[in-house]
Amino acid sequence: MTARLIKNGTIVTAADTYAADVLIKGGIIAKIGKELDSEADEIIDASGMYVFPGGVDPHTHLEMPFGGTVTADDFVTGTQAAAFGGTTTIVDFCLTTKGKPLKSAIEDWHNKAGGKAVIDYGFHLMIGEINDEVLAELPSVVKEEGITSLKVFMAYKNVFQADDGTLFRTMLAAKELGAMVMVHAENGDVIEFLIHKALEEGNTAPIYHALTRPSIIEGEATGRAAKLAALAGARLYVVHVTCAEAVQQIAEARNQGVDVWGETCPQYLVLDQSYLEKPDFEGAKYVWSPPLREAAHQEVLWHALKSGQLQTLGSDHCSFNFDGQKDLGIGDFSKIPNGGPTIEDRFSLFFSEGVTKGRISLNEFVDIVSTRSAKLFGLFPRKGTIAVGSDADIVIFDPHAERTLSVDTHHMNVDYNPFEGMQVTGLPISVLSRGEFVIQDQQFVGSLGAGRYLKRTPYKRVDAAPPTGVSEADGKHKVKQ
Repeated sequence: MTARLIKNGTIVTAADTYAADVLIKGGIIAKIGKELDSEADEIIDASGMYVFPGGVDPHTHLEMPFGGTVTADDFVTGTQAAAFGGTTTIVDFCLTTKGKPLKSAIEDWHNKAGGKAVIDYGFHLMIGEINDEVLAELPSVVKEEGITSLKVFMAYKNVFQADDGTLFRTMLAAKELGAMVMVHAENGDVIEFLIHKALEEGNTAPIYHALTRPSIIEGEATGRAAKLAALAGARLYVVHVTCAEAVQQIAEARNQGVDVWGETCPQYLVLDQSYLEKPDFEGAKYVWSPPLREAAHQEVLWHALKSGQLQTLGSDHCSFNFDGQKDLGIGDFSKIPNGGPTIEDRFSLFFSEGVTKGRISLNEFVDIVSTRSAKLFGLFPRKGTIAVGSDADIVIFDPHAERTLSVDTHHMNVDYNPFEGMQVTGLPISVLSRGEFVIQDQQFVGSLGAGRYLKRTPYKRVDAAPPTGVSEADGKHKVKQ
């Protein structure tokens, strides 16, 4: 392998910001310092640039079946787009089928990703049922496959939704194995009732996707999951938090010592419910679950990230084309495939809206977009930081470059961009995965199949203390009605 030296840049980690050079040998960071030129075969000039650890996206859905169709991005296009956006590691969701062995689903996902991914990847595993067979398989899932996060859906009734007993028993099993339980926190039973009621009343437009999934039932499900985690003594991770009610439940649980963590997504920070009211069925482009909320929730989410009540930013990338996929829901909003394309813009959008606008610091940016996910999902310090011995997953980032987000210039395999026309400041110029260029001067130079599957390590439980300086009251921001 070529020994590369990144010179003249500003290194930024979750803890430090400093000027130094980075020497890469054998795919790992060999030295950090000055006067290292003589040890390098190739010198990369990063003058005027930030040198970030590669982004860790803890929440993607590539080549995932949903609602009679399959997401538009597979592990080729999805990981290429991620790399263009500054992400060098993803953790994708592996869906299981009731009555089939867990390992058959894992094998399916290995077949989807193997020989295709251009960056490193791991899997979360969905748990839809708990029985003797599942419990017998879980130790090997965690210890042999290195899958240390188990996903339970509290929504999508009659599709993915599990009952509270399944959730609680999954928590008990996960605690013993050092695995973390993730939840999609919405009350699926109430949603199902509200959807039927809306359709019976002739309300079929995309906006009713949001109106039948109000924020109060996301808050209720989040609180219920947190209480079950407290009872089980398990670690809980709440995906795609969208609203004040859910933030409040997480903050209160953490203040009580519950080992609970929260993720939000870029779309909930910059888009709002009004997008679902766009004419000519354009609102279908913005159908996610949970849905976009009223704009007042955005301030709560930003505050929660700044104060540590929420800790990570996932893309929840789940791309469906507007033509031929989203339009399956014309005349019935409940048939619109849920999800949107976000994997490429997560990193720059968060930098632009967070750091450039003064909402978060540079170090907080790195922690939220990379380091914290690496720690929570058993990848740190191999991933998520710039340190001697860590994988040389590095983003050379121009903090002053400006660009317009658009379907015309993105690399995702989908026919629209939900952030169309939005101006952002900050752009990944070159991206290295384990010391090899994937993106060089904004051009893809990587290789299909170069991405490796990551076996992750179980966690050792520690009590979740509230972030320094955060009181219980900080979690109780209300949205004005």
